[in-house]
Amino acid sequence: MSVSPYDEPQEKKASAEQHANKIKETAHDLTHRERISTYFTIAAAACGLISDGYQNNLMTMANVVFKALYPKDYTSAVSTRVSNSLLVGAIIGQIFVGFICDRIGRKTALVSTTLFIIIGATIGTAAHGAHGSVQGLFWCLTFARGITGIGVGGEYPASSTSASEAANERSIVTRGPVFIMVTNFVLSFGGPLAVSVFLIALSAAGEQHLPTVWRVCFGVGILLPVTVFFLRLRMLSSKLYRKGAIKRKVPYWLVVRRYWKSLIGTCGAWFLYDFVTFPNGVFSGTIISSVIHDGSIKRTAEWQLLLGALALPGVFVGAFLCNRFGRRNTMMLGFSGYLIFGLTIGLSYDKITKIIPLFVVFYGLMQSFGNMGPGDMLGLVSAESYATPVRGTCYGLSAAIGKTGAAVGTQAFTPIQTHLGKRWTFIIAAICGVTGILVTYFFVPDMTGKDLAEEDAAFLKYLAANGWEGSVGEDDEAEMIGKTSQSSLRESEEALDEKI
Repeated sequence: MSVSPYDEPQEKKASAEQHANKIKETAHDLTHRERISTYFTIAAAACGLISDGYQNNLMTMANVVFKALYPKDYTSAVSTRVSNSLLVGAIIGQIFVGFICDRIGRKTALVSTTLFIIIGATIGTAAHGAHGSVQGLFWCLTFARGITGIGVGGEYPASSTSASEAANERSIVTRGPVFIMVTNFVLSFGGPLAVSVFLIALSAAGEQHLPTVWRVCFGVGILLPVTVFFLRLRMLSSKLYRKGAIKRKVPYWLVVRRYWKSLIGTCGAWFLYDFVTFPNGVFSGTIISSVIHDGSIKRTAEWQLLLGALALPGVFVGAFLCNRFGRRNTMMLGFSGYLIFGLTIGLSYDKITKIIPLFVVFYGLMQSFGNMGPGDMLGLVSAESYATPVRGTCYGLSAAIGKTGAAVGTQAFTPIQTHLGKRWTFIIAAICGVTGILVTYFFVPDMTGKDLAEEDAAFLKYLAANGWEGSVGEDDEAEMIGKTSQSSLRESEEALDEKI
């Protein structure tokens, strides 16, 4: 019994469908150890990303301290360089670790990012310039923050993809809220945490010992990644990854053809969100100190803590709405907050800054809407919109474009204030809000309530239909898709002949 070459496409399709169906059927069939591992994965994601949030907001009060300690040396150019070094490192980490997530494994990527944060935070805490050079100190901090940034950036694809897959294995219905609480909530909580640590250190040491204060704040940033390191040594890669990974011959052109629209949506919306959010977070301490007449560092920190606290409720509202209102609609609602409050503050800047509590409340509400919408939804839709074999890569690319927006926003922040006026930082936020609504509506898919295993199955069928041939799954259980060996065919033919 011979097999016609015209039967090969059918064999490929049948092989792909068989493996795709197997992924859907077994995605939620977990052993006891796999169930325990999902808890470790979700907990480790929360601990890792709260460390990210802390590092992202560490420079908020550090910028105020350095400006007080070194008014001549800590120029706007130096401030921007130190702040942007974390962003440059984050972009590298997001792309590189996103690639490692898919090609080597989730666990390897997670352990690597943790080590980078520990090394960078340690160097930053001990930073000094040669012979007491102040500029040497800032160059050392720039290098340290860059190393930290690689780890911080890598946490985004590594932790988020792992958390989304673990949450999906636990329950599809609660995947969205659980993902938000262990990603954006802890990232947002990192801001108030960083300011709280600063206030405690400042109260203990006093304003006469500011060098001690900022080093203590940097040192606390070492503790969380050390803790999460041991959690990550206990976890397993998700079952979705073990069944669906493509480690060789990844068909990136086919990936782009299938996901180009989603990539425009997640990359574009993330760029706009970080362009507004990151500089407003890094320089919010500077903004608040400029409207406080006595310039007190402690009063600035207290208002900054209130600002961070006002931004947190948006995270909970977004988690509540993500299933009921849908991912895409919630994201557009959040961007509308930039339009409303950005214009309100920008158009009345001279009057509203004379009433500091009102200014801080409106500023906090703008950030709260950002947390509710793109802050909560971007990570979620970036984890849900792509199949498991390329989830880390596409998520990392989207986050990297976002951090590019943050770097551009941070670089442009001071020139905008200098040449256009401080009100324009808020008016531009409103413009980004309108653009974000349009990008979200036209390009961001809504995966509310859909099983991640379904997209994995559809992706494998798509690859087979387009002639891709390769293995799917971890090395110990990989299966061939789109290519059936002649020996297997002969065995099937012999068994059929015996039955006949």
